[in-house]
Amino acid sequence: MNLRELPVVPLRGLVIFPDSRVHFEVARPPCVAAFRAAMAEDQEVFLVTQRDFATEEPGQDDLFEIGVIATVRQVVKSTGEQSTRAYVQGSCRAALCAITQSQPYYTGMVQPLPELPVKPSAQRKEEALLRQAKASFELCARHIHLPPDIPHTVLSSHSSGRLADYIADTLPLEMEDKQALLEEIDLAARLKLLCVTLAKEHDLQQLEEKISMQVMHQLDQNQRDNYLREQRRAISAELGESEDVHEQADEFHEKVLKLNLPKELEEKLVKDCQRFARTHAHSAESALLHLYLETATGLPWHKQSKDRLNLATARQKLDRDHYGLREVKERVLQLLAVRKLAPEINGQILCLAGPPGVGKTSVAKSIAEAMGRQFVRISLGGIRDEAEIRGHRKTYVGAMPGRIINAIVQAGTNNPVILLDEIDKLCSDMRGDPASALLEVMDSEQNHTFRDHFLELPFDLSRVLFITTANDVGAIPKPLLDRMELLDMPSYTAQEKYHIAKQHLLKKQLAKHGLKPTQLKLSEAALHEVIAGYTREAGVRQLERKLAELCRKTAQRVAEDEAFKLNLKPAQLHEWLGARKVKEDMHNTESALGVVNGLAWTSVGGDIMPIEVLLLPGTGKLKLTGSLGDVMKESAQAALSYLRYHAQTLQLPVDFHQNCDVHIHVPEGATPKDGPSAGVTIFTALLSALSGMKVNPKLAMTGEITLTGRVLPIGGLREKAMAAYRAGVPEVLIPQANLPDLEKVDDEVKAAVTFRPITHVSQISEFALLGDDTTFFEKKVAKKTLVAFGDEFYESLFEHSEMPAQTQRPS
Repeated sequence: MNLRELPVVPLRGLVIFPDSRVHFEVARPPCVAAFRAAMAEDQEVFLVTQRDFATEEPGQDDLFEIGVIATVRQVVKSTGEQSTRAYVQGSCRAALCAITQSQPYYTGMVQPLPELPVKPSAQRKEEALLRQAKASFELCARHIHLPPDIPHTVLSSHSSGRLADYIADTLPLEMEDKQALLEEIDLAARLKLLCVTLAKEHDLQQLEEKISMQVMHQLDQNQRDNYLREQRRAISAELGESEDVHEQADEFHEKVLKLNLPKELEEKLVKDCQRFARTHAHSAESALLHLYLETATGLPWHKQSKDRLNLATARQKLDRDHYGLREVKERVLQLLAVRKLAPEINGQILCLAGPPGVGKTSVAKSIAEAMGRQFVRISLGGIRDEAEIRGHRKTYVGAMPGRIINAIVQAGTNNPVILLDEIDKLCSDMRGDPASALLEVMDSEQNHTFRDHFLELPFDLSRVLFITTANDVGAIPKPLLDRMELLDMPSYTAQEKYHIAKQHLLKKQLAKHGLKPTQLKLSEAALHEVIAGYTREAGVRQLERKLAELCRKTAQRVAEDEAFKLNLKPAQLHEWLGARKVKEDMHNTESALGVVNGLAWTSVGGDIMPIEVLLLPGTGKLKLTGSLGDVMKESAQAALSYLRYHAQTLQLPVDFHQNCDVHIHVPEGATPKDGPSAGVTIFTALLSALSGMKVNPKLAMTGEITLTGRVLPIGGLREKAMAAYRAGVPEVLIPQANLPDLEKVDDEVKAAVTFRPITHVSQISEFALLGDDTTFFEKKVAKKTLVAFGDEFYESLFEHSEMPAQTQRPS
C-alpha cells in the first residue's frame, strides 16, 4: 500500500483495534483540530497510543509506531464542557513513518499494514490456537460482567484475525498487552500471544478474587463484631448496666497488641481482656481485672531512658548539690565510669548508710539526674508485709501490685533509679518477711524474671539501679546486706555544717520565703552559734529548720516594713531564736571518784555517756541502773570480776565484795543503752571508786574488755570521735585494733583530739587516774573523800580487809 498523509491523534491510555467502534473524550486542542480536519475531508484519521500517559505535547519518539486508521463517524462538543466527544470505527493497522506537522494539529505519513495470512501447513495449529483462545476467553469472562452478545460473538466467530482483535478490545487488558497484540501482523503469532495474555489475565483474576474474598470475609467479620457490639450495648442499656466495661475491654485489647510482648504473655492478657468484657461493671471482679490490665498495659516493657555518662558533668552536679562527701562522690563517679565502659554490667546496688539528715536521699536524686534517669523513692519504714514488695494475689479482696511494680509504672521507663529508703526499718510478722522478698529484687541473677504476685508476668528488673539508705546497718538482715555495697555517710563536723548552711541551706530558705540575700545576713560567728547552740544532730535538718525560722520572722518584718534588713550577730540570736536550746554535755568536767566519760554510738551520731559508780555498805551486791541492756550488764559483771580477781595486784581490799555493794548508774535513764564498748569505761569507774583515785575529766574512752583484761575493738569510732570533739574533750582512749579506723575520722577532729591506743586494762591508770605513787589506803584524804559513806563503814572496810604488802600505784 502507498503512504498516506493523515491527521494524527495521540491517544492516552487507549488502544483501538480494527473493526472496533469507540466513543472517547478529546480535550487537547491539537486533537480536536485533527478530528475537525478529518471531518472536513475524507473522515479518516490515524489513531496512535502515547508511550507515556503524562506527556502533553508528544513527539514522534513519544508515540508507538503501530496504530490504526479509523473512520470518524461523529464529533460532538460536550455541552458546558471544554472537551469534545468523538465516535470512531477502526479500519486497518498502519505504521507511522513520520510526523509532518504539529500545528495546529498533527499530521503524518502513514503506511497501512496488511495482515499476513496463515500458511496452509499451519492451519491445524491456527485452529488449535483459536479453540484455546475461546476457552481462555470463556474462563476470563466468568470473572467479569459482559453483555450476553459478546460471549456469543466470540464463540461463534471463525475468523482468527477478527477474533483476536475483538477479544483484545473487549477484555480489560493492560495497555501494553493490547498494544503488543495490535503490533502483531502474523495471525498465528497474534493468536498465540493472545492465549498467553489471556492465561496471565486469568491468573490475575483468580488472585484478585481470592484477595477480594479475604477482604469481604474481614469486612463481614468486622460488621458482625460491630453488630454484636451494638446488640450488647442495647442489652446493657435495657438492663441498666454500664457500657464502659466493653469499651474499656476493647481499649485494653488494643493496648496489649501494641506492646509487642512474647506470644504467651500476649495470649494471657488477651484472655484477661475477654474475661473483663464479660464481667458486670459494678462487680468486685471487674474492678480487680481493670486494675490488673491497667497495670500490665501501663508497664514500660520496652521503653527505657538513655544514660548520660559524662563524668565531668556528673562531678560538677555532685559538687554543686553536696558539700564534702568526697568518698561517696568518688564511688558514684566510679559507678558511672563502669557503666560507660561496660554498659551490659548490671546489678550494682549501693547502700548509703549514715545518720539522719546527712543527705542520703539527695545524693540518690543527684545520681539519677546525673545519669539522666527517672527517680522513684520507695519508703520501707514500718513495712511488715511481704505483699507490699511482691504484691497481693488476685484471689484476695483489695489486691494490688507491689511497690516495686508500682514504682516502675510511675517511672515510665524500665531502667529508673529506685531508692529503697530506710531499709533498716523493715519489720516482719506472721504475714511474712519483706526483707526476704527483697532478696530476689536485689539479686541481679534472679531479678530479670521478677514475678509480682498480682501481675503474674515476668518483668525484667536487671536494668534498674537500686539504691538503699539506712541509719543502722546492723539492723539489716545479713543476706540482704550481702547484696549491697556499703557507702558510709558519716556525721558532719561543725565546719562542714557551716559551709553547707552558707552555700546551700540559707540560699534555699531565702528563696523559699521570698527574701533577697540583702534582707537577711548572718555573720560567721552567728551561724556558728546557731549550729552549736540551737542544734544537736549528726545531719543538718534541725539547722535548716532554724534557718527557716529566721527567714519566717524576717519575712514578717519585711512585710510590715519593706526597708527592713537584718544583719544578725550572735548577741541577737536570743531575741530571734529564743534561749540557747543545746545545753552543755553531761560529761564530767571536774575530777571525781567513780565518774568517767564514756563514748556511745547512736543512730544520729555519737554522744558522751558518763558512767557513775558508788560504793554502799552491804554484802557485795551489784546494782545496775540507767535502762541498760543485757550486753552492757555483762560488761559490768566482767569488769567487776576482773577487779575481784586482781584485787591484790591492784592494791585493793581483797574482800571488798563482802563489805560493800556496788551501784553502777548511767544517766538519762529513760534512754535504753546497750553494747560492749562501755566495758573500759565501767572498769575505770570501778577502779576509781575502789582505789580512791580521781579520774581525769579531760579524758573519754571506749572499748570492750574481757575477763583477762584485753581491750577489744569497737564500732562507730568516727561518730564517737565526733562526740568527743563536740564536747571539747581533748583526749580519747581507744582499742589499738581500731587504729586503722582513724583514717575515716575527719582531719578537723584528729587535729583537736589526741587518740591513745591501749591493748590491756593495765594501761588505763597511766592516762585516766590522777594521784601520786601512794595508794589511797595509806592516805587519810581517802577517808575524808569517802566520808559520805560513813566512818564506821570505811573503818570496817579497811580494818578488816586484807591489805597487800606492797603499796604501789595500780598499773
